Amino acid sequence: MVERVIAACDGAAKGNPGPAGWAYVVADATGAPRRWEAGALGHSTNNVGELTALRRLLAATDPAVPLEVRLDSTYTRDSVTKWLKGWKRNGWKTAAGKPVANQELIQAIDALLEGRDVTFVYVPAHQVDGDPLNAIADKAASDAARTQRDASGTDADLPVPDPAAAPKARTSRAGARTGGAGATGGSGGTAAKRSSSGTSRTLAARFPGTCPCSRAYAKGDKITKVGGSWGHPECAAAHA
Repeated sequence: MVERVIAACDGAAKGNPGPAGWAYVVADATGAPRRWEAGALGHSTNNVGELTALRRLLAATDPAVPLEVRLDSTYTRDSVTKWLKGWKRNGWKTAAGKPVANQELIQAIDALLEGRDVTFVYVPAHQVDGDPLNAIADKAASDAARTQRDASGTDADLPVPDPAAAPKARTSRAGARTGGAGATGGSGGTAAKRSSSGTSRTLAARFPGTCPCSRAYAKGDKITKVGGSWGHPECAAAHA
């Protein structure tokens, strides 16, 4: 029986769009990292970095060996596990009839996934006790974006992740006002308030709800308009 390979991939953009990079780390079946690679992308977006990291990872691993991919991008995961079939059926158009964003990258990933045993596992980013492989990939991608230099190595010279900041305790004040107008979302009756930046493009959810991608978001999560509802910012482009 062939043992599976465990890996993580990540992308980064300093400004989104801005100087961007990608990275992946490949581990053995126990999760111990063995090799890694990162690359610069010039001026690009975080989503391009995330998709490029997955494409490079798939191209660098044996298609005959089962692969577990850990990633913190729900956009990348959902693009290949939820939306891909519909996009192909619609001639690479979104539900609104617009061309699918980052189409060439997604098509390349689709071809690399053909006939392979690949499992995608979402892991939250920047957690104190988060996934160690994701933390390495995140650091490598961030360094590639910042320096605009390609890099690679083995377990002897792994990128050292920056310490994750512990979450701050949230305090409440009696009678405090929550600014911003309410908005109804896909869950029916979901309300949101304006973010601290004062823009209406991204809001902090006042109540839990459900994105059109069928995944839930929690109170306080950042949300935006996704089609005619509210949902994850990374889902907005796919439903545009």
